[in-house]
Amino acid sequence: MLPSTPVQDAVSARLGRFLTTIASQSQEYGPDAGMFIASAAATLQGGKRLRARFCHAGWRSVARFSTRAAAESDALWDLCAALEIFQSAALVHDDLIDNSDTRRGGPAAHRSLEQQHRSLAWSGDAESFGRAAAILLGDLLVAWSDDLLEQALAGVAQAPEVRREYARMRRDVTTGQFLDVAEESAWQVNPISEHADRALRVVSLKSARYSIEQPLLLGAMLAGADEAQQQSLRRFGHPIGMAFQLRDDVLGVFGDQSLTGKPAGDDLREGKRTVLIAFTREQLDASARRLLDELLGDPMLTADQVASIQATIAESGALAQVEGLISAYAQEADRALSGARLDNAAVGELRDLARAATVRSA
Repeated sequence: MLPSTPVQDAVSARLGRFLTTIASQSQEYGPDAGMFIASAAATLQGGKRLRARFCHAGWRSVARFSTRAAAESDALWDLCAALEIFQSAALVHDDLIDNSDTRRGGPAAHRSLEQQHRSLAWSGDAESFGRAAAILLGDLLVAWSDDLLEQALAGVAQAPEVRREYARMRRDVTTGQFLDVAEESAWQVNPISEHADRALRVVSLKSARYSIEQPLLLGAMLAGADEAQQQSLRRFGHPIGMAFQLRDDVLGVFGDQSLTGKPAGDDLREGKRTVLIAFTREQLDASARRLLDELLGDPMLTADQVASIQATIAESGALAQVEGLISAYAQEADRALSGARLDNAAVGELRDLARAATVRSA
């Protein structure tokens, strides 16, 4: 886990003030809406604040070179907080799509809303209510993210550039999420040799860009980064984002539930067609591949079946291949920082963040 930092504390404080304002403005909606808004606020508790930290690091890496950036401003903290709210929206929808029951060691948003339906003794199907309400909850969080973004950009000269990158981020992650869903079915009609590349495209769009690359760019753009500085940060951010998601894929199969907050093998039960699975299938004979395909996506996989798939993945060499990719991406990112016109102290922070994002157990 990344340790608590002043950036995390500042962003959490900004989110707290924002939520206090939202709660006050929403009183006219009545108690049922109050429950809904409180549920949205609850999704913003905890987490590593990774996107906010990369956004801040991007800002810091160019601020001293720019006449447009002074001290850390309200605009910076609003932008960092907006990214964290957007992340919560993505997680709410992701858990719903994946039928995940847990998030950060507690119930996923749709399960929490389902439980509230039951505790209030409302009529109708509680599970259907939870799912429908979670769709709207994610939409509300996206709206909140936009609210804070526009607040951050009020009167800022760089607003059009930041707004374009933020819009691109939203398009990228939404398209990537669709491709992730599609691949759970589309893999059957595509050659095995293409599966890894298709999975890597999902990694890039769904995670790498919006988790690391675009937060870095958004912070730097807010500080007035020139084109060369932006390109240096892109060349660093994208491979680190790729490594970050590949580490997530490994943890989704081999992670410790007490650290990840999700059951071991959760990605196997969800049928995720990750790079790890693509590499595994490339090495299996037809009968072993058929058995793996029959097990993937079974929500009732037992612990023994999960352990058997884990062994298959490791013995195929796929786990080692993915670990090699993670290392290669990390090295590529580190090279991108060499000679870049970026603040030296901020470059050290970027390297620390890169290690924390790629060498982790949660």
